[in-house]
Amino acid sequence: MLRQTIISYDPKNEQEHVDKEAILNFIDRNDDCLYRSNKIAHITSSAIVVNSSMHKVLFAFHNIYQSYGWVGGHNDGDPDCLNVAIKETKEETGLNTVSPHSNHPFMLDIIHVQNHYKNGEYVPDHLHLNVTYLLIADEKDSLRIKPDENSAVKWFLIDEVLEYVKEARMKPIYQKAFQYIASLKS
Repeated sequence: MLRQTIISYDPKNEQEHVDKEAILNFIDRNDDCLYRSNKIAHITSSAIVVNSSMHKVLFAFHNIYQSYGWVGGHNDGDPDCLNVAIKETKEETGLNTVSPHSNHPFMLDIIHVQNHYKNGEYVPDHLHLNVTYLLIADEKDSLRIKPDENSAVKWFLIDEVLEYVKEARMKPIYQKAFQYIASLKS
C-alpha cells in the first residue's frame, strides 16, 4: 500500500520528482521505514487542513519547534498515509470531521528534523519522508489543543499565516502548498 501510494503520486515540480525517487529507494532498502526506530529516516504523514472555500488554513503551535505549522505525525507501522494524516489531524486539533480533498497525496517532501528532546528523550537529527494530504474541515467546529504536542490551534488566512511560522525550513514547503491550493481554486 505505501509503495503504491508513492508510485502513483504525480510530482508537481523537480523537487518532488527527486524526493519521490529517494523515498521509493529508501522504502525498498529499509523494512523499518514506517517506524521511528529507524533513526536515519522514516515515513510521516501530514495534512494541510483548509476550510471549504480554501482561503483559511488550520495550523497548530508546536511546542518543540515554538512555531505554527501543519498537523501530522509518524506512521508508526501504518502503511495507510491518508489514515495517519486524518487520525493525527483529529488528535492534534480536536476536529471531529475532516474529509480528504482527494484520496491521493497532495505533496511529497523530504524534511530535515533537527535533534531535540521529546518526552525527556533525545531524538537525533533525521529525515521525515513526508506524504501530505489536503483535508477539508468546517472552521466552525470546535478546536482543542493536544498539550503534549501543541499549545494552540487556530484558523489563519492563507495569505497571512506565514507571518506566524518561525521555522525557516518549513516556509518553502507551506508556500508550495499554498501555490497548489491557489491553482485548485482557479
